[in-house]
Parts: sequence; structure tokens; C-alpha cells
Amino acid sequence: MEETFQAQKSRAEAFVEYTIEKLKTDSAFGAALRRANNPTTEYQSWEYLAPWCDLEKSWDRIPFATIAAALARAKPKEDGVVGIGMVLATCYDGGKDASPAKTRLRRLLACRSKEEACRILQPILSLVLSKGKGSALSYSSLLNDLLYFGERQKLKWATDFYGRRQDDSDNT
Repeated sequence: MEETFQAQKSRAEAFVEYTIEKLKTDSAFGAALRRANNPTTEYQSWEYLAPWCDLEKSWDRIPFATIAAALARAKPKEDGVVGIGMVLATCYDGGKDASPAKTRLRRLLACRSKEEACRILQPILSLVLSKGKGSALSYSSLLNDLLYFGERQKLKWATDFYGRRQDDSDNT
């Protein structure tokens, strides 16, 4: 039964779960992953990223590197359940009405490629961690969004940040 459940996990969910568990016991793993989102030191994480992505394709490698580095810094006990939009809003007094929060979201939504989105997410993820919100973030959901980056994911992040109208249904 558990094998069936394991097979149904997305690549993003499996990666995040594996990474969180391995970070608990392997400090060398964590040190290598903390370097994953720096172009100069990224190669040090490749041995750990290679089983999960195609290293030769930056559009596949960079999202994994971004999330791996964020996980290595945050060291959550488990994957969170809150989307990046909502977590960003909670980082500021005033929430979604705070000008800096809106500015960061707009910059993220203006991205044209997943590589650019990953670059813009790095300081946002650092902010999330500095505000103590890292354990709430759903890293697997964010990784999945980055892997399939496009208009749909941007709409999801904006909806997550601004919230839905009360009379909306969940038929999206």
C-alpha cells in the first residue's frame, strides 16, 4: 500500500521529502545544497541534484537548485502547506496591503522565464526565512510551480497573495 502511495508522489514532493529527511542526518549534504543557488558554487550540489533533474538543462536544474538551497537554509521538519504568495504577505506588517510585499510579488509575477523567477525568488526566500515563516512554506508546491512555470502559476501566486473572493468556488 505504501509503495502505491510513493509512486503517486510528484517528483517535487519526492525531492522535498527526501531532502528534508537527508538534511536531518547529513551535514555535508546540507553544506553542498546551501551552495546550489550560487552560479559560482552550484557545481558542488550537482552530485545530489543529478538523480532528480537533468543537470544539462538549466530550466530543469535551476528550480531544483533554488529549492534545495532554500531547504538547506530553512531546515524544516516537514514540508509546509502555505503557498509563496500567502507566506510573502505574512512577512510584512499590513500583510497583502504592505507596499514592499506588493512590490516583491509584482516583480515575481513580471518574470518571463523560470530561471528569472528562481533568481527573483532567492531574496524572497531569504526574507521568508528571516521572518521565521520558512516552516510554513510548501516547498514542493513551489518547486512544482517552478518546473511548470507559466501564466497559470503566476495566477496561482497572485490568488494566494491577494486571496479569493468569499463567493468564489474551488472549481478552478
